Amino acid sequence: MKNQEKQNEKYVSMLFSMLRKRDGLAFANGTDDLNGTEMRLLGEIVAAGYEGRRMISTQLAKALGVTRSAVSQMVNRLEKEHIIRRVADDVDRKIFYVEITEEALKKYGKDLENFKQFVANVVAEFGEEEFLKLCNTYNAFLEIARKEKELLGLGK
Repeated sequence: MKNQEKQNEKYVSMLFSMLRKRDGLAFANGTDDLNGTEMRLLGEIVAAGYEGRRMISTQLAKALGVTRSAVSQMVNRLEKEHIIRRVADDVDRKIFYVEITEEALKKYGKDLENFKQFVANVVAEFGEEEFLKLCNTYNAFLEIARKEKELLGLGK
């Protein structure tokens, strides 16, 4: 029992270490005026766009692990800065999608292109097969973690 507890502590440490190291990869040259959570919000919107999806505030809150109120505050600030805009749904006018403005895409376009090149270089060095395997393994891990979190009644 004692050995299993030590092993579990080691796993927790490894997971937190991975997350800390991941946070150290966030970078952008033209975005000094944005905090880390705002950068993640923009990243979620960009990723959804690549997948042909649009995001509403509730989805962003869930993806970022923050409250809807926190997302609303970020959206309000970024909207004032002309970085994002709210766009009403064509059918249900009560639903608003959060989108990146053309102005912001121009401003941060170079950062996005640099990041795409960075990722391409990492994948080339790591190997496409290994990269895809890593992504699939990570996604499977997250599904199990979400299920366990729900079973244990942890968080929202």
